[in-house]
Amino acid sequence: MPEVFRFGSYKFFFYSNEGDPREPVHIHVRDGRNVAKFWLKPTISIASSQGFDARALREISAIIEHNVVRIERTWNDHFS
Repeated sequence: MPEVFRFGSYKFFFYSNEGDPREPVHIHVRDGRNVAKFWLKPTISIASSQGFDARALREISAIIEHNVVRIERTWNDHFS
């Protein structure tokens, strides 16, 4: 489970086994027991969420938007 980065109490990561065929580029985020998955393309959007409220999801989405190049680079480095 490669960790891409941390921001405050949020941990941003992906799983090494992302399906077969592999799912498109996305990122998982965890904060305690709260978890979510965000697609990066065609736009940043929530794929699933458990425990996060709407305010937290907006904040996470903004963090992802600010770090999208870093996330995609880490994903491509890992899976290539």
